[in-house]
Amino acid sequence: MKVAVMGYGVVGSGVVEVLQTNNKEIVKRSGQESVDIKYILDLRDFPGDPNEDKFIKDFSLIENDKEISVVVETMGGLKPAFDFVMACLKSGKSVVTSNKELVAAKGYELLEAAKENNVNFLFEASVGGGIPVIRPMSQCLAANKIEAVAGILNGTTNFILTKMVDDNMDFAEALKLAQENGYAERNPAADVEGMDACRKICILASLAYEHHVYPDGIYTEGITNVTLEDVAYAENWGGVIKLIGATEPVEDGDKIAVYVRPCFVSSHSQLANVNDVFNAVLVRGDALGDSVFYGKGAGKLPTASAVVADVIDCARHLEKRKLFGWGPAKENFVADTMELPISAYIRFTSSDAQGAKDALTEKFGGVQELKRENQPENEKAFVVCAGSEKSLREELESLSNKGDFKLLSLMKIADF
Repeated sequence: MKVAVMGYGVVGSGVVEVLQTNNKEIVKRSGQESVDIKYILDLRDFPGDPNEDKFIKDFSLIENDKEISVVVETMGGLKPAFDFVMACLKSGKSVVTSNKELVAAKGYELLEAAKENNVNFLFEASVGGGIPVIRPMSQCLAANKIEAVAGILNGTTNFILTKMVDDNMDFAEALKLAQENGYAERNPAADVEGMDACRKICILASLAYEHHVYPDGIYTEGITNVTLEDVAYAENWGGVIKLIGATEPVEDGDKIAVYVRPCFVSSHSQLANVNDVFNAVLVRGDALGDSVFYGKGAGKLPTASAVVADVIDCARHLEKRKLFGWGPAKENFVADTMELPISAYIRFTSSDAQGAKDALTEKFGGVQELKRENQPENEKAFVVCAGSEKSLREELESLSNKGDFKLLSLMKIADF
């Protein structure tokens, strides 16, 4: 069996390394007589590379070569990845990708193309890097109704929050350290603003609830406004702050909730002790209960191992399709986050803190007050439950219009 690899960056070079280093075991597990790399597509030159004879710059060589059975896409982004992947599927080649942006934006279209051409489109590495979660959800947990999926889906933000909790670093200092260690890009926006995690939870939501969920319109909030004061209040409450991507059915299962946001996570949660660059995905099934998939969510060889596992799966299913994927997007399937009930931590300043507490209690019932060391007299923090996030925010806006009330933080209390 001949394989082509498109993109020779960190992950692509790792895929080539794994395919060659572990070739004997891979061939044995694939059911094929051989699994060999024929082409490596990249616009750059790699003089002196052991695979120098395999490099090409013309995609049509891959598209038109009938010897190529499986194509690995590790270029990233949508252009030209989408066009190349679609062309490969239409030419009868299975495709494996680690590209979360591609799967989140175009997954349904590509799955349909794979179906029409009796090939496979697999993407285990697109969510957890080397952590197996796509295959377990689609196969091992197939007998369960998925009641929720929640996870720490971005190693960069988890590293930053761990440093804030454990070492009392503020956000800027922890981000700088993450960049120095190579965990954060020079422009870290996709990570710290939550978009990376949003793409991943959309893929998991699509798989769990069988309709494509697009990132556009998903409530997404990053960690740039998390402060050490918030960390201290979370500790007093009995937990830590984590950036959580989550999805679950609401309104009797007619809709789903999907969000990415900083949350208070109880110290009793299995997600609370997932630290540094590690990721974890919790899947809650009606029969099994909670299962947690844990490990490094990125990195050259961990991600490559998941990609190559998909290559082996494709090799086992040449000229036949796996029953895998989801259906088209469904109108109004994703509920408006602001209309859903919420338990929330709020922090504010006010010269009339007691009046604010009384107003919140009258509107929503009892509130739980939190404390921290060196707490200013005019700063207060509460946990409050509301029938909807919209009604809570409206009440807070009303308080701010009546005096010097100033909202500093609002975070969801996670129940995972």
